[in-house]
Amino acid sequence: MMKASREDKRTAVRAAGGAAAGCVGRAVALLRRRLSAIPRVAIQLGSGFASVLDSLQGLEVLDYDEIPGFPRPAVPGHTGRLVHGTMAGVPVLVLAGRAHYYEGHSLEAVTNPVRVLAGLGIEILVLTNAAGGIAPRYRPGDFMVLRDHINLMGANPLRGVGGAAGEGFVDLSNVYDEALRRRLVESARAVGARVHTGVYLAVSGPSYETPAEIRAFARLGADAVGMSTVPEAVVARQRGLRVAAIACIANLAAGRRRGRIDHADVLEEGRRQGRLAAALLAGWVRRIGVRQQQPQE
Repeated sequence: MMKASREDKRTAVRAAGGAAAGCVGRAVALLRRRLSAIPRVAIQLGSGFASVLDSLQGLEVLDYDEIPGFPRPAVPGHTGRLVHGTMAGVPVLVLAGRAHYYEGHSLEAVTNPVRVLAGLGIEILVLTNAAGGIAPRYRPGDFMVLRDHINLMGANPLRGVGGAAGEGFVDLSNVYDEALRRRLVESARAVGARVHTGVYLAVSGPSYETPAEIRAFARLGADAVGMSTVPEAVVARQRGLRVAAIACIANLAAGRRRGRIDHADVLEEGRRQGRLAAALLAGWVRRIGVRQQQPQE
């Protein structure tokens, strides 16, 4: 069998890129028809943050199955719905759950919702997740505002299609917007949450890490570890969105405590901190209060 030529590979990449762009375009058109208005702010809810939906008012809801290019999450705690409503009187668009790389999706599929948000005109995106605490001062139930990240997922969402025509050469010197980070810290302190700023290290999962890996990650400068967020943040920055991210420290990482690590325990810690997380995000939204954008006719 003959090996594909370099030009054949380029052609395949361009074709895939065109298909992805078409999918994004269809999703944007659908949402502009179905939603009464498009906010400037979007929030993606990760593991343990599902109860934030309870703080929204005036809801418009679409299942991910209805939206082209939105993969449905299969992990407990991720409902797979796009929700438009108000939080603390401020219009927001909420992605209730995410698909993960470890579920077998490509990083392009995982990050497709972010491309759709950018196509809608979303300007600010806050990402949330549950993470394992590495830093000695972290305890379950704490929150960590991401200051930076380390990508050890073994892949980059801008590879190939995302990086066509040089678009992948994105400056990541300041992924997480300093002003938005500051507002998150202020909001956390205002509701009495224990909050830190730190470095998040992303792995591919789905298995949890070994104690030896956690010791290595600590030496690299990581304060918490998880299996998401980084791909979405990278694509959001490529598309010009301002990004912030916050993790709920749902457990201590392997070797930082005795006993097993279980996803059910991660979700339970998130449930316990649900009201605090909702109040924290409502305070953050209130602090950055931005106007609503009307859909295009």
